[in-house]
Amino acid sequence: MKQIYTKTGDKGSTSLKGGTRVPKDDLRIETNGLIDLMNSCLGFVRASCTDSSEREFILSIQKELMVIMSHIATPKGVENNKILHCKALVMQMEQIIDNSTSPAGFVIPGENLLSSLIHIARSTTRIVEIKVWKLAQLYNIDKDIPVFFNRLSDYLFILAIKYSK
Repeated sequence: MKQIYTKTGDKGSTSLKGGTRVPKDDLRIETNGLIDLMNSCLGFVRASCTDSSEREFILSIQKELMVIMSHIATPKGVENNKILHCKALVMQMEQIIDNSTSPAGFVIPGENLLSSLIHIARSTTRIVEIKVWKLAQLYNIDKDIPVFFNRLSDYLFILAIKYSK
């Protein structure tokens, strides 16, 4: 097995794509850390879902999160050949949302374990979305990325409602 530690970050810096060193509290690194957390939450949701088509869709979202993270970690002047599929996934999420019914009034998480897990993923997505919008003000990121996170939280809300019944 390849050694998993390099010790290059032991003094508080890490590398972006292409080798540029930045502090570990750089907004790009912080944002990717939150996306990683959100992806872990989605993994818990995917592992708990019984519907195979939903499991596959969540997996496609998780894979897209990895591509998004690579784009966030790519500084200006460095090429990233990984293709974003944000627009296509947003369209799929919108179709699912449009075909669902929203509850009247506020929703309090806790009806059951799966619905609660989805709400954790949804609320984590909201935190990520805020960071991504801030990131978009400071760095040149693809304009579809913030929209993707906004729609993802909407999709997760609808999914949590579906599983709360």
